[in-house]
Amino acid sequence: MPVEPLRFRIISSFCVSPARVFAGRHLSAWRLGRVAVVAISTLCALPAVAGDFQTLKGHGGPIMDIDVSLESGAVASASFDNSVGLWQGRTPRWLEGHAAAVNVVKFIDARRAVSAGDDNSLILWDLESGSSKRLEGHTAKVVGLAVSPDRSVIASASWDARVGLWPAGGGDPVFLGGHTAGVNAVAFSRDGGRLFSASVDGSIKLWDLSKRSEQRVIDRNGFGINVMAIGGEGDTDTWLAYGSQDGVTRIVDIGSGDRLHDFAFERRPILALAVSPDGSRLATGDGHGFITVVKTGSWEIETDFRAALKGPIWALAFSRDGTVLHAGGIENIVYSWPLADLADFEPMATETPQFLRKPEDMSNGERQFARKCSICHALSADGGRKAGPTLYNIFGRRAGTLPGYPYSETLTGSAIIWSEETIDQLFLDGPDHFIPGSKMPMQRIVRDGDRADLIDYLKSATSGGVQ
Repeated sequence: MPVEPLRFRIISSFCVSPARVFAGRHLSAWRLGRVAVVAISTLCALPAVAGDFQTLKGHGGPIMDIDVSLESGAVASASFDNSVGLWQGRTPRWLEGHAAAVNVVKFIDARRAVSAGDDNSLILWDLESGSSKRLEGHTAKVVGLAVSPDRSVIASASWDARVGLWPAGGGDPVFLGGHTAGVNAVAFSRDGGRLFSASVDGSIKLWDLSKRSEQRVIDRNGFGINVMAIGGEGDTDTWLAYGSQDGVTRIVDIGSGDRLHDFAFERRPILALAVSPDGSRLATGDGHGFITVVKTGSWEIETDFRAALKGPIWALAFSRDGTVLHAGGIENIVYSWPLADLADFEPMATETPQFLRKPEDMSNGERQFARKCSICHALSADGGRKAGPTLYNIFGRRAGTLPGYPYSETLTGSAIIWSEETIDQLFLDGPDHFIPGSKMPMQRIVRDGDRADLIDYLKSATSGGVQ
């Protein structure tokens, strides 16, 4: 497939080697989530053919975050599809826990992981037994996590403008306030004594954890900061990288606060950052579906390519040995490229998801379904692994009665029967008014004709007319 011409500018004082939207990091309308934990040590050992990539399939929604265990080589991926899964080879074992979109997942060690999402909660997972413990205290969604080097503390970044510090072994959290808007990312220093936080307010703060207080502001940016990573020589943190809403990836000297290098492309925003285990590479992903890999020793671009045909790159992570780059985005698949073969890449997406198809290619009823329903609901009898229950044979079904789906108490006890009239009222009033307390995101279809067309489409599609 032809590649779009590479268009970029570098604002820096160093040489650049020739190398080969979505409006923000989180979509609040997508409310339900899942985390999958994937054992792929054998995958990373497979011989690579130039241009080939490997895939991990099983999610029912877009991929929001990826993490790799430095002990086992396992991969964890966070998605919008409503559960936690453990993969042994290619066969997943799903664990249920979050009540809303899962935004981030981190390994604590080989046996434990932690995830967080739009339900304002963290969940600690025992990866052997599948047992879990919910950590509550934030009052808005949690979008960033970090684990201290000694694995005793978990830091959380929330849109309630606070940073949470949670004892990994149990105990009450401590919350740090100081940002004036939501916090998107957190990172521990390698000695574990300091914490960095990045916010929608455009600032990066450094916290002294012994005093539980703000030490200083590392940098201020005119745009919200989405992602952040730190690196340096040996055991010393010397530089900090962050990606912002305006499409700039900036490298800052931690000690002096000086801005060392800016990478600014004609693509925005920057939504993902990852540093290789040995610190030699920095990878970024943006809202236009491009991945850029930079060598941190020389700060030269190693490669820049379009990884996704549609939509953003939300998640990046290097394999334990640093030879493979994992990525995720609007597709419900984790893609993995051998770094040696990125010059002959293949884009991630092989087909356009229904919600990204061109409006002129769909009838009005299908277009309404694509925009309002398709990210969470399937039309087929099996339903796939979507965030919401399948709509197959929905007409005449009592709300909250599909076997196997974890409905909210509001719907479980509901007397609503889904019909032309109740579906029309659902989208006229909005779910938060028609069925207050349900998991459905707030959305309305104001025009009578649009609701009527949606209902006509659903009557055909959910009775088996569309699969």
